[in-house]
Amino acid sequence: MNTLTSSQDPSDAAMTESALQVACEPTLATVNDPLTVLHGWADKGWLRRLDSALAAFMRELDPSATPVLLVSTAVLAQMEGRGHTCLPLRLLVTQPDEVLAWPQTAQEDLNAVWKTLPAGLADWLEALRASPLVRSVTLQQTGENFKDESDRGQPLVLSGTPTEPLLYLRRYWLHERQVACEVLQRTAACQPLDEMRARQWLDHLFDPADSTLVNAAEVDWQKLACAVALRASLTVITGGPGTGKTYTAARLLALLFAMHGEPQRLRVALAAPTGKAAARLRQSIDASLQELSKRLGDELDLETFTKRIGAARTLHALLGARPDTRQFRFNASHLLDVDILIVDEASMIHLEMMSALLQAMPRGAKLILLGDKDQLASVEAGAVLGDLCRDALSGHYDLETARYAQTVAGQILPKEFLATDSKTTPLAQQTVMLRQSRRFGGLIGQLALAVNGGNCELAQTLITRDTTAVLQASYHPTVATVLDLAVHGRPGAAACYADYLRLISTRPAHALINVSSHETWVKSVLVAFDRFRILCAVHDGDWGTRSLNQSVQKALADAGLLKPRGEWFAGRPVMVTRNDPELGVFNGDVGVALPGTGGFTALRVYLLDGDRLRSVGVSRLAHVETAFAMTVHKSQGSEFLHTALVLPQGGAKVLTRELVYTGITRARESFTLIEGQDGLLTRAIERQSQRASGLRLQLEG
Repeated sequence: MNTLTSSQDPSDAAMTESALQVACEPTLATVNDPLTVLHGWADKGWLRRLDSALAAFMRELDPSATPVLLVSTAVLAQMEGRGHTCLPLRLLVTQPDEVLAWPQTAQEDLNAVWKTLPAGLADWLEALRASPLVRSVTLQQTGENFKDESDRGQPLVLSGTPTEPLLYLRRYWLHERQVACEVLQRTAACQPLDEMRARQWLDHLFDPADSTLVNAAEVDWQKLACAVALRASLTVITGGPGTGKTYTAARLLALLFAMHGEPQRLRVALAAPTGKAAARLRQSIDASLQELSKRLGDELDLETFTKRIGAARTLHALLGARPDTRQFRFNASHLLDVDILIVDEASMIHLEMMSALLQAMPRGAKLILLGDKDQLASVEAGAVLGDLCRDALSGHYDLETARYAQTVAGQILPKEFLATDSKTTPLAQQTVMLRQSRRFGGLIGQLALAVNGGNCELAQTLITRDTTAVLQASYHPTVATVLDLAVHGRPGAAACYADYLRLISTRPAHALINVSSHETWVKSVLVAFDRFRILCAVHDGDWGTRSLNQSVQKALADAGLLKPRGEWFAGRPVMVTRNDPELGVFNGDVGVALPGTGGFTALRVYLLDGDRLRSVGVSRLAHVETAFAMTVHKSQGSEFLHTALVLPQGGAKVLTRELVYTGITRARESFTLIEGQDGLLTRAIERQSQRASGLRLQLEG
C-alpha cells in the first residue's frame, strides 16, 4: 500500500496546530487497517458509529475482507440511514462526493482514500464478487420461482444491471424483491367483470352535475380510477391536495358494494401510517358515503354498509405490531381478514412496511393505495410510492386499457397518455393520477404547484406579493420571530398556541365532574391546538425541533399562558416516538396532557382520532417528546389552519423541493415561511430529493 508523505517537517514551529492534526490523521494510504480510517470518519461525524461498526462486523466474518468491501459496507449502511435502500456503485466509484454529500472539509480525506482504491468500476465489482459475504444476483434471477444455489445467507447482495450495479444489505434486497413480485402479480391478474353493469353503476355514482371538468373532452380521472380498480387486486391512486383521492375511494367502495354478489359479507378496512391520517381518512370516507347515500336513496344501503366498515387504524395496528420485534401478527402465513383495504398517505410507507403489508393481503382481496407521489418519502428506507408512480404523469396506458376506459368509464384517453412503445407494465395500467384540485386552488395551492413544478420565480413572487395575508414570508428572522408567531400569530393569520391554552385556563367547572362535559372540553382543546403548527426541517440547532420546543414553551410561560412544572404539566403537547400496541399509541401520534375527570385529576395525554377520543396516563408514556414544533416528515397526514415552515440557517443541504411542498400543503388557510437566510427557498426548490432504489428496475425487469 502506498504511503503519503508530507513535504513539511512536523517539527517546524511555523506549522499550525490544525495543519499538524490533518497531517497526523490516518487515511487508508497511511495505515494498514481500513477500519481505523472508517472509525476516524465516524469520530468526525461523517459516518455513524453504526456504519463503521457494520464494516468491523464484516471483518469479523471474513478476516481477509478487502478495503473495497469494508468501505462499501460502511457507505451502504450510511445510505440506508439516509433513506436509500441500496448503494449505486458506479456513482460511488466515480463521484463519491455526490453519494456521500459530506462537508467540504472532508474532501481532502476522501480524495486521499479513493486514490488507494481501485480506479474502475469493474475492479470494484470483481473485489465484491470475490467476497464470501456477497451474493451476486442478476435481474433475470429474481423471479418468484427462481432458486439460486449461491444463496448461503450472505449479508450483502450485489444486484442491479451491468451498467448500474447496486449493493444491498440482504434484508432490503429481499424486501424489494418481495414488493416487486407482489405488485407484478396483483396488477397483472385481471378479475372477471361485467363491464356493462360496471358502466351503469359508474354513470350513476358520478353525477355529471358534480363534475368540474371544463369540457367534455377532458378525462374524469376519478371515474377512471374507480373503473381501473375493479379489474385487479392492486390499484395506485395518486394526486396532490384537493384532487379527491378519498372522494374517489368512497365512490369506489360504493361501486364495489353494488357490484358484489353478497355485499353484506364484504369486509372493508381503512388504514394509514399515522393515527391522525387514519382518522382523517375515515372522516372523509364517511362524509362522502353519507352524501352519496342521500342522493342514491334506497338503491344502495350505504348507511348500513358504512357502519360495518371498521375503525380506521394505523398500519402497525392493522398488521398487529408486537413489542420488541420487527415481525407482525399478520403475515404471509396469517393473512388479514379483509376483502378491501384502502390505505391513505402511502408516500409515508417505507419499503419494509410495504413488503409486510403486501404479504399479509389475501390473494383475491383488493388493495387501494392513495397518496401524493410528490410529497416527502418515508422517514425510513425506501420511496415506494415514488417508484410505483414513476409513469403516473404520462400514463403509459396500453390499447387494452384505452378500450377498457372507454367501455367501462366512458373516458377517451388522449394520445399523450398512451404508451408509444411496448415498454409498458401491468403496474402502469393500474395507476391513475388525479389532476384537478377541487379545493386547493387558492394562493396556497398556487404556491404548492409552483414549488412542485420547480418554478422558483413564481413561488417567490407569490409569497412576497400576497396582499391577502394568506401567504407571508419572514426574511432575516431570529428565533424571537418564531416565538412571537407561536404566542400571538400574525395579522391575517391569528391562529397560534394561545388558542388552546386559553381554553385550558377557562375550563368549565362542570367539566371536572361531568364525563360528557369533560370530553367536550378536551375535544375543543385538541381542535384548537391543531389550528397552528411550527414545522421544521431538522431536529438540531437553534432552528430545529429540540431547541424550538424549549424556546416556545418558555415564551408561552413568560406570556402567562403556560405553567410548566417538571416534565409533565397541563397543556404539554407531545408526540409519541415509539409504537406501543399495548397502550394503543403509535409513532407519530400527537396529543395534549390534560387533567382527567370523575374525581381523578391526574394528568392524561388525550388524543383525538376524528370524533373518537382516547387517553393514556402520563406515567405510562415513556417514549414521547414535546410537540410545539415538529418535523415536516412527522406532519404528513395532518392539516393545520395556519402552518409556519422554518427553513434553518446553514441548512441548505437538507432542504429539498419535496420538503417545502409537503410543508406548504399542510396549511389549510394560512402559510408563513420563515427563511433563516436569503435564497433558502430557491435552493430548496432547485434541489429534488433522489433515493437510490432498485425497485423500479425489478418492476421493469
